[in-house]
Amino acid sequence: MFESITGSLDSIFSKLSSRGRLTESNIKDGLRDVRVALLEADTNFKVVKEFIETVTQRAVGEDVIKSVSPGQQIVKIVHDEIERLMGPVDSTIQFNDNGITVIMLMGLQGCGKTTTAAKLAKLLTSKGKKPMLVAADIQRPAAIEQLKILGKQIDVPVYSKEGARVVKICKRAFDAAKQEERDVLIIDTAGRLHIDNELMSELKEVKDVTNPTHTFFVCDAMTGQDAVNSAQEFNNQLGFDGVILSKLDGDTRGGAALSIKAVTGKPINFIGVGEKIDKLEEFHPDRMASRILGMGDVVSLVERAQSAISTDEAEKLSKKIRDDSLTLDDFLSQLQQVKKMGPLKEIMGMIPGLGKKMEGMEVDENQLQSVEAVIRSMTTMERANPDIIDGGRRNRIANGSGTTVQSVNMLLKQFKQMRKMLKHIGSNENAFESVMGDSPVGNQLKLTGKLKKKIRAKKKKIRKSKKKK
Repeated sequence: MFESITGSLDSIFSKLSSRGRLTESNIKDGLRDVRVALLEADTNFKVVKEFIETVTQRAVGEDVIKSVSPGQQIVKIVHDEIERLMGPVDSTIQFNDNGITVIMLMGLQGCGKTTTAAKLAKLLTSKGKKPMLVAADIQRPAAIEQLKILGKQIDVPVYSKEGARVVKICKRAFDAAKQEERDVLIIDTAGRLHIDNELMSELKEVKDVTNPTHTFFVCDAMTGQDAVNSAQEFNNQLGFDGVILSKLDGDTRGGAALSIKAVTGKPINFIGVGEKIDKLEEFHPDRMASRILGMGDVVSLVERAQSAISTDEAEKLSKKIRDDSLTLDDFLSQLQQVKKMGPLKEIMGMIPGLGKKMEGMEVDENQLQSVEAVIRSMTTMERANPDIIDGGRRNRIANGSGTTVQSVNMLLKQFKQMRKMLKHIGSNENAFESVMGDSPVGNQLKLTGKLKKKIRAKKKKIRKSKKKK
């Protein structure tokens, strides 16, 4: 995601940071390069112009030039301005307490509307809602069948009526939702290859009849300024509440994400970050700004980990790390949890400082499968105590897993190193901080350490109060 612009900005900031002292002249030279990077990322030229003017005004001040690390200050200013450009955003959907919440999706053909409708239904189901999907796209061949297949995958009913007009379908869907005691209606409307009067008239009629609680414009992030232009036209003619950027995981430039809020005045509420049905996330401008600048996204990473790993499992693992009793079974379990969190390269890109090192590197997801095969070819005793695995056992494990003895040796070596590292970290909470020093990542880790101590103290207080009761 955003590899192109991230690489360009990282190169520019490295040049600025390497200079002993920053002046107004070389700050402006650096921001000229930033302007070029933003334009190459297909960002709207008016947005770029305003962005550079704002950053320049803030960056040439005395506080920046006289600061201890002016290079980092400029990065901070750019980060804040990117965040401002895309926000503020409240991705919370306001639900109708006295009836059915109607969500209408609109957009051009091929933007991913139908898939997004199913993804949104899946997201709302995870939040305890009972959605129903409405197949109101009678223009595109197989659109209704596609929505039915997706609905079946996520166990969400789909209302459709062949041969009926769109408005009649939506009216009847509302009655069907009441009968089935559904509390959210998600309408997948028709799109076109371009904006025309027929499309707009149909959408306006649907909007007038259904009176949606929320109207979202779905656009393909990879189309850059085309997405922004179509969003502006839809907003001028119909109006909508927010934007859902689809296919953001395939967008290396980031122009649409950076421009759409400034041009339309409407926020990005959700982003599609993968093909799978559960790959729809709430949009957070601060996290996205960090990703664009290659700073990672720790908060999103933690949220993914929390959804993939239960609290009980985390506590058991933590105890085993403290006791130095981690086994290969535990290691295998953690690998499976990591796979649930998403592609390995994407996860590693969320770790501060690691994303930049990953540029140009290919992460082979098949390596995880190879590791799983090796561990599964071991006996229960071997997984519990890898030290007993001698030459004969290594040959048997390699043959059983379809790998080589070298692969088995590499896994055992890495497991031993990991146990040693985790034992050190478990006994010394400041291990990371001492390594990272006063770097931005180090400072972040120190802050995280303080927060963890506060959380532990609060939990202890809650436990004591429960015992008294």
